Amino acid sequence: MRQLLRARRVLTEQGWLDDHQLRIENGVIAAIEPVPAGVTSRDAELLCPAYIDTHVHGGAGVDVMDDAPDVLDILAMHKAREGVGAFLPTTVTAPLEAIHGALARIARRCQSGGPGAQILGSYLEGPYFTPQNKGAHPPDLFRELDVAELDSLIDVSLSTLRVVALAPEKPGALLAIRHLKQRGIRVMLGHSAATFDQTLAAFDAGADGLVHCYNGMTGLHHREPGMVGAGLTDKRAWLELIADGHHVHPGAMRLCRCCAKERLVLITDAMQAAGMPDGRYTLCGEAVTMQNGVVRTGSGGLAGSTLSLDAAVRNMVEHTGITAEDAIHMASLHPARLLGMDNQLGSLAPGKRANLNALNGGLHLQQIWIQGQALPL
Repeated sequence: MRQLLRARRVLTEQGWLDDHQLRIENGVIAAIEPVPAGVTSRDAELLCPAYIDTHVHGGAGVDVMDDAPDVLDILAMHKAREGVGAFLPTTVTAPLEAIHGALARIARRCQSGGPGAQILGSYLEGPYFTPQNKGAHPPDLFRELDVAELDSLIDVSLSTLRVVALAPEKPGALLAIRHLKQRGIRVMLGHSAATFDQTLAAFDAGADGLVHCYNGMTGLHHREPGMVGAGLTDKRAWLELIADGHHVHPGAMRLCRCCAKERLVLITDAMQAAGMPDGRYTLCGEAVTMQNGVVRTGSGGLAGSTLSLDAAVRNMVEHTGITAEDAIHMASLHPARLLGMDNQLGSLAPGKRANLNALNGGLHLQQIWIQGQALPL
């Protein structure tokens, strides 16, 4: 199957190309070339890579942990409607058998395919955390790190587990990080009371970055820079960021931009209430309430987000002053690099999957193509 898509501007890793077209063959970009002289029709104002959400718990009323038919299909279609071409369904702290069930379901859907955004594998968030910055995770279900247990999780996932989040101050954390890295898995640090030095030691052992930077970790202080300080200043660290203006103040978003613009990965951390009306929902098995789009636990803490990734891109432009090009890279190229998949995804280049977004001048989604197939919005 061959297609031709023309746009007034096409975003590549090198920047914007004016009046260019993409030739697509069998779901792959075959060429990017100037629109021939005299051809005036355009399929899009802006063409850019489809976004990649590496950290998402749910949306459209479903939760990744739900053991029910079509949950991942519903979520994949919901993500596609916000410009996400690929994502990692993310687990939460739960009994080990529930986590095994979720990883197995994600693995089956990852291998079989289905409608909507592509599932690239799974992200394990919990149960290897500490109580001080637990967020919505139930601390009575936290577990100690054990290499054999980690191997069993990888096996249950049929080796589709892509990311493991953990607290770096836990006993055995550095050993676990080195082991996971040998297995080809990314390690992110969060829901932790680790010090600056403990965080650096985890990066030395191979950890890749911070889970939703600022949230669920020791903050920046001038006498103890904490996990945030380590992440902002260590050029090895990728920083997940929930750019909704609630989880992170715009001023703190700007600090991330100043320190780590090339290392920011925009995520949603979205839960089942995303795309739904205000009301009562659940997260980690507990009742939570959404009011004016913000979800909180009974004690008033934030409980996941209802952010969409296309809104995160617009928020970064509005609140931090970066260019649209940089914000789009944070939602596409950077997550692909974090996952080691930038040879297939994350930017528009010959040989890569034809996962594309058509945007208007305000960066609102007009159309998405996944492997060259246009999806209804």
